[in-house]
Amino acid sequence: MNTIETYLSKYPLIVLDGAFGTELARRGFDTNDELWSAKALFEKPELVEAVHRDYYEAGADVSTSASYQATVEGFEKKGFSREQARELIVRSVRLVQQARDKFWAQQAKRQGRPRPLAAASVGPYGAYLADGSEYRGDYKASRAELADFHAERLDILVGAEPDILACETLPLLDEALAILDDLHRYTDAGAWISFSCKDAEHTCGGDKIADCARVLDRESQVAAIGVNCTAPQYVADLIKKIREHTAKPVVVYPNTGETYDAVTKTWHGSPTPYHDFVRQWYEAGARLIGGCCRTTPDDIRGIAALRRSLQAR
Repeated sequence: MNTIETYLSKYPLIVLDGAFGTELARRGFDTNDELWSAKALFEKPELVEAVHRDYYEAGADVSTSASYQATVEGFEKKGFSREQARELIVRSVRLVQQARDKFWAQQAKRQGRPRPLAAASVGPYGAYLADGSEYRGDYKASRAELADFHAERLDILVGAEPDILACETLPLLDEALAILDDLHRYTDAGAWISFSCKDAEHTCGGDKIADCARVLDRESQVAAIGVNCTAPQYVADLIKKIREHTAKPVVVYPNTGETYDAVTKTWHGSPTPYHDFVRQWYEAGARLIGGCCRTTPDDIRGIAALRRSLQAR
């Protein structure tokens, strides 16, 4: 649980990876599916590992598994047995661990950086619904129902022994608390909690980000609190509001500012120049920085360059 704290005691910034589905699509893999990038776990696992490896090569200290949209129920809909579905979720963690270990085996890659981490993605209920509701938060499920939904996948992911859980793109504080209701059964497991936000003050479901930070500050298993898949222009203000209510590290990995169409599963609009914001986020107080949808290894190289410049001071 103290992994993030330990890293930040030695390094000024933890560099996260960037978009996963974007990279798969850029390399010719069709992600237009209810399983999204999780489809590659059974169709192209070698491509999944390659994307993780490329992010480590780009300077990421953390790469996150392709389990965002992976659930037992989702795989069962595709015809897999329950046991096969569980094995695919474990595979998501194994692939990122293998990529990390192969990368770190090269002594020349170790200069000036910590041993990278392998994180396990815990996507929201809306990702399973595959209707874009992680950007609206209009769930009809109660906190208890959300805890039931997350329980089996969380059990599988914790059993695969990632370095940390990335509970991400959550539109509702209630969903974060539901996940923590499950996580309390695994007292040695730590997680970061990251919300999708619709403006500079509120999650996509309407909770004040300040309230989220204040409530989660009491949770010992929460290693960092922040936002992801949020338009870049809102992030600095969100960081400041989070920091007013917690001393925990702040994690941010926004998208590029485009708009997602859940029906066509496509992005529209013009991307925001990502590198223009990264130092601003650091100066606002973020200490884990990466990218979400539409970002690339080039964006991560820019964040890694910032970390090197900070170390050189």
